[in-house]
Amino acid sequence: MQTGGQILAACLAAQGVKTVFGVPGESYLAVLDAMKDHPEIRLIGNRNEGGAAFMACAHGQLTGQPGICMVTRGPGATNASIGVHSAMQGSNPMILFIGQVGTEMRGREAFQEVDYRAFFGPIAKWVTEIDDAARIPEIIARAFSVACSGRPGPVVIALPENMLRAQADAPATPKVRPVEAAPTPDAIYDLQKALSRAERPLVLIGGGGWNDQGRADLQRFVEANALPVSSAFRFQDLLDNHSSSYIGDAGLGKTPALRAAIDQADLILALNIRFGENTTDGYEAFKVPRMGKVLVHAHGSDLELGKVYQADVPIHAGPNALCAVLAQLDLRGGWGDWAATQRAAYLDSMTLPRRDAGVDMAAVIEHLQTTLPDNAILTNGAGNFAIWHNKFFRYGAKARLLAPQSGAMGYGLPAAIAAKAQCPDRLVVCIAGDGDFQMNMQELGTAMQAGAQPVVIVVNNGTYGTIRMHQERAYPGRTSFTDIQNPDFVAIARAYGFHAEQVTDTAGFSDAFGRAARSSTGGLLELVVDPEFITPKTTLSQIRG
Repeated sequence: MQTGGQILAACLAAQGVKTVFGVPGESYLAVLDAMKDHPEIRLIGNRNEGGAAFMACAHGQLTGQPGICMVTRGPGATNASIGVHSAMQGSNPMILFIGQVGTEMRGREAFQEVDYRAFFGPIAKWVTEIDDAARIPEIIARAFSVACSGRPGPVVIALPENMLRAQADAPATPKVRPVEAAPTPDAIYDLQKALSRAERPLVLIGGGGWNDQGRADLQRFVEANALPVSSAFRFQDLLDNHSSSYIGDAGLGKTPALRAAIDQADLILALNIRFGENTTDGYEAFKVPRMGKVLVHAHGSDLELGKVYQADVPIHAGPNALCAVLAQLDLRGGWGDWAATQRAAYLDSMTLPRRDAGVDMAAVIEHLQTTLPDNAILTNGAGNFAIWHNKFFRYGAKARLLAPQSGAMGYGLPAAIAAKAQCPDRLVVCIAGDGDFQMNMQELGTAMQAGAQPVVIVVNNGTYGTIRMHQERAYPGRTSFTDIQNPDFVAIARAYGFHAEQVTDTAGFSDAFGRAARSSTGGLLELVVDPEFITPKTTLSQIRG
């Protein structure tokens, strides 16, 4: 016989869990005690549950395996909700465990009690509560399966205190093997037939659940068939940006050339994307529910097919299973000139104007492009600062981008720490805005304690730049609430054991970055930039007119 806490810990070990993020709480002490007997599982203690949930989300995004987060009831759970929302919108596998009031107190609004099914229901794939310790293995196996299958996403499990202390004889189940839907021969035939009639096809890629082989098969398919490819919002790392097929990302702020390619395409081959607002320009790039052009839509979840747009050829298949088949196809289409034109337009769009005030972010991106190793991991939260590396850094086949589909500020630093914990030998660089960084800068303490210290670049322009930009456009001369009086970022980083420097001019960046990258304790660089240069190609003066 074992306690519920011991059964849960054994189940996590059986599923191959190596890392758990979280903040300790009295509501799940039995689990924390049981973890002492599983040294193969590393507990990384966070400073806030929001940071912990972001780390679990990023872990799922990076590895394809559910990121595990443990928090206490009430405030702990509500703090963690931001990571659950990010995991859902990003299609990242994640499991959030929440300590819960005892079953004998449920429904009385006991101390910190929350109805988690009601609270998390709209933003998670599955929410449940375990009342019987004997059912822990069953529910844990189901949770791992749900988190990874179809469209990957977050699962939330509440753990009543008395259940975790109760005893049961319930051995852990074997490791779950999620099943990926495969395309039927008829679906592949219909896809080939649709492409044979196309003159200007465009492939859109995105979503979660990809593995290394799937990405390699994707590249083989599109290059062999001279297909132009655009990534959905913040999925630039799915295809080598140096590939002759890559033509840029279809996220926020599309280049005129990419928007023209979308408008002119006569067929859209949508691989694993969910047609979010940013990719579709607020659902105006394509008519709803019929695009007005041929749509071939493939997704691992049947719930995504027909959700927004009605496909001419719907294919229920996961990205890896589908691309394994597509990589064998020889379509011999007549769209080679079309694809080459789109690639040339993408390369032309990569030129950035140079600035002579403060630190020039164009020069920063150019330096990172030439010096980062091929397998570097870049992370960010939300803000205009992310445009520079989201749009103008070219991700190679081994590089990764961990960024929030949800547009959540504060994601970048926790994501970088999670990546460094998982891949200690890879260079991990978080690029954050000054406002964005302060959402979770206390997680520098987590990085210090866990020995998972990335390089952090804080782009300091003293304002919430994205909101300032919209204010200047909509209410010229009436900006408010967007100025930020910042602390001494260098002093804060040093207090957490990081190497830290402030960089005030472009010439000083390259040497400072080298020192930060070589530091055994991670590094933070505060770049002082001019707020006038609000985006790579737009100034505030231009917005004001």
